[in-house]
Amino acid sequence: MYCLQWLLPVLLIPKPLNPALWFNHSMFMGFYLLSFLLERKPCTICALVFLAALFLICYSCWGNCFLYHCHDSQLPDSAHDPSIVGT
Repeated sequence: MYCLQWLLPVLLIPKPLNPALWFNHSMFMGFYLLSFLLERKPCTICALVFLAALFLICYSCWGNCFLYHCHDSQLPDSAHDPSIVGT
């Protein structure tokens, strides 16, 4: 279960507020996970626990899934604030 300490914090990284950065964020997270799985080769139990947690987060559309944006969930109000998002 040592390998879970490197996988579970990945689920806590927030998705950027700016929709233009969602693709870059999902590519970075995907490449990080792929390189981690190839380099560290976590045990089967750790990989299954992580994939189950990722599936549950993405399936429930809590808003922190980096694979895609749920169309039913709305952006937070601060996403439309130009002082936070920038130009």
